[in-house]
Order: sequence, then C-alpha cells, then structure tokens
Amino acid sequence: MAGSEAKNSGSKQSGAKKKEVKKETGLGLTNRKADNFGEWYSEVVVNSEMIEYYDISGCYILRPWAMAIWEIMQGFFDPEIKKMKIKNCYFPLFVSPGVLEKEKEHVEGFAPEVAWVTKSGKTDLEIPIAIRPTSETVMYPYYSKWIRGHRDLPLKLNQWCNVVRWEFSNPTPFIRSREFLWQEGHTAFATKEEADVEVLEILELYRRIYEEFLAVPVIKGKKSEMEKFAGGLYTTSVEAFIPNTGRGVQGATSHCLGQNFAKMFEINFENEKGEKAMVWQNSWAYSTRTIGVMVMVHGDDKGLVLPPKVASVQVIVIPVPYKDADTQGIIDACTATVNTLCEAGIRAESDFRDNYSPGWKYSHWEMKGVPLRIEIGPKDLAKKQARAARRDNGAKIDIANDNLVDEVKKLLDTVQQNLFDVAKQKRDECIEVVHTWDEFVQALNQRKMILAPWCDEEV
Repeated sequence: MAGSEAKNSGSKQSGAKKKEVKKETGLGLTNRKADNFGEWYSEVVVNSEMIEYYDISGCYILRPWAMAIWEIMQGFFDPEIKKMKIKNCYFPLFVSPGVLEKEKEHVEGFAPEVAWVTKSGKTDLEIPIAIRPTSETVMYPYYSKWIRGHRDLPLKLNQWCNVVRWEFSNPTPFIRSREFLWQEGHTAFATKEEADVEVLEILELYRRIYEEFLAVPVIKGKKSEMEKFAGGLYTTSVEAFIPNTGRGVQGATSHCLGQNFAKMFEINFENEKGEKAMVWQNSWAYSTRTIGVMVMVHGDDKGLVLPPKVASVQVIVIPVPYKDADTQGIIDACTATVNTLCEAGIRAESDFRDNYSPGWKYSHWEMKGVPLRIEIGPKDLAKKQARAARRDNGAKIDIANDNLVDEVKKLLDTVQQNLFDVAKQKRDECIEVVHTWDEFVQALNQRKMILAPWCDEEV
C-alpha cells in the first residue's frame, strides 16, 4: 500500500526513487494471518528482524531483536531459581553412545532426533559421538560420583545451553528447529515429597514467564502416560493455544523423573539412618519456543506485536517535521524525550534517519512490534507535548511533556495487560466442553480447545 501511494505521488523522479526504497526494504506482509497462517508467521519473524534463515535446513540465526527477548526472560528466571538455591553449571555438548543408551526407554524416545559425529576430518571415528538432545545422560554419571551421603543432597543444577534435535518434519522458526537455546534444570533429592514440591514451583515460574512477560495465557497440567517424558515418572507442562490454527503448543515442561535414572546411573546415598537409598530426581526446561508462541498469539497483519516487558525497545520516538518547520527544534525535543524516558528506566530510542519518511518509519516500527510510538511535530513542539500511538490497538493520545514519564509508564502497563486480556478472551472463546467422542471429533474439526473427561487408560 505505502509503495503504491509513493509510486503515484510527486514527480517521476521522486516516484522512482521511493519505489526503489520500497523494493529494497520490503515493507509490508503479503500474507494475512487469517488466510495463510504458516506463510504469515514465516514472513513476520523475518521481516521484523527476529530471525534469518540459515543455509542448513531447520537452523536459524537469532538476530538481536529476538536475543533481547531471550535475555529479558533469562534475567527474570535466573534470579528466581537462584532464590531456590539452584546453581548454574555447564556440561559438554557431546555424549558417548554407552552413556546415552544406558536408559533404554529414554534413548528410544529420542533416538530418531539424535545427531551423531562420525568423522574427524576425513577419518572415521572409532566410536561415534552423539550431540546432546537433552542432558540427563550427560550429567547423571557425575551425579553418581558427587552424591555419596544425605549431606550431599539436595543437588540442584541448571545450565543455559543449546541442544540439537535433528527434526525432519516441517521445521518452523522458534517452534521446531534442529538447534535451539534453552535452560535445563536437573535436581536430586532424598525424598519424593521434596521433588514433588519443586516440580510445581518451577511450573509456576514457567506460567509467570508466559503470562506476566509474554502476555500469553497458559494452562498448567499433567501429561498423559503416553505423552510424559521418556523414562520419567510424570510430566507437568504449561500449554498455550493458537486460536488461528486450533492447536495447542507445549510451552515448557517440569518433570519428576522418579528413581528410574537413579537406578540406571546408580545415584545412591547413605541416609541419616546409615541405610543405602536412591535419590529422587527432577528435570525441567523452557526454550526459545516461548518466543515463537508469543509471535503467533499477538502478531497481526502489520507484523510483530511485542509485550512491553520483553520489548528491547519499548518506545520509539519519531520526528515529524513538515515543510518550513523548526526541524532542529523537533529533533532536539525527540532527543530530550528519549533521554527523559531512558533516565526513568524505560527502553526508548529515536529514529532520525533522514532518507525515510515518517510514514515509512511508522510501518517499519509497527512491523518490529514496538509497543509505543511517540511522534513529535511542529504543533507538538509549540504545545510542549508529544503524541503517543499504541501498537496493540492503534489508539493515540497526546501527552504533556511535564507528565511524560508517568503517562508512558501507565500506557506500557495498559498495553501489557490488554495484550494478555485479549489473548485470554480469544482462547476462552475457543474452549469447548464435550462429553462424548462424537462431540470431541466435531469440536476438534472446529479448531476448538477441548475440555473433556479423561480416564488415562489404554483400551
């Protein structure tokens, strides 16, 4: 739209120039969210500069716009687990076959996804080495070494790392990729009761990441026996829902592994009575999939929509100088506005690029999902005010310079809450209560989120 308008306005020379800019920048989406969700999603994550496709299928470059979101979530989660006396560590990327295959049920669950290193230069390795799909089998031989008595418990470790799962079906940025970033916690306790408590404490932190930071409503629950973690006792998860596709997305998982891995890896300790006992273990993780869920839930036909809490730029300030306006005065006002907001702890930037029009800049920052745009033109300069435009609903409000910080903070809080409320309303409208199999099938075909009786038994 912006390109066609530019093409038909002004002289042929200026029209050609603007058309060239449009071609170069590729502003605007060619697919609508409601019409072609998959293509729309792929366009949004690239055009908003979240990711770039890599030359190996299923692998993606995470650009700074996406990494900033990951870092903000990490900045919340890491201090929270440290309050729980969980410590960070790092284990190697590689796994020997003997260790990986020690827990039969576990390795069978991951076998199709395990990538193997088979050569060093042109020489075949005598024993191939696996690349971790998850780190239970990497870490637990050393838990066995480090845990001897009850005073060594609990042992609570976490690592921020990458893992590789060689997915072959429909790779999707953030949602299903061959390499991704995550944290994985691995803990060992003397009693099942301690393990059970931690499983739910971690699950609550995952809920907070989604609901308080990403503004995505999730449902906490327990997985079925068929869907639980391979080799574990039980699995809990937070589940998001994408109304456009009618599909649930496993948002994050917190597993109680029971004593199965302790048995396989001989993680034993001497209890207070001097008796030999096996530890109870948990593992839990969330990954960069969180970012993909956020994009799917909030994004629209203009591009990305970022919740303020995870936006690396919460406010973009754009000068709007008209002909014969005091351009320098407007730029100075924009600079002062950014400085005032930054000093108040608000993540604000300005866009002073002189080779793009204000309208182009509006579209660009809307595509990138910045929660709040502030425009300053000649009238705003004269009235000592700024005009704010919300990304979530397009509403505009004039703010006096004297009230700038307080009003912007209120607006960012409002945008954050509104994104959650709208997403929750859309999800709740999709929930269907069913009592029979026919109702179940019908609701599934209508892309509903189903609430049904569940026996958890195989027939």
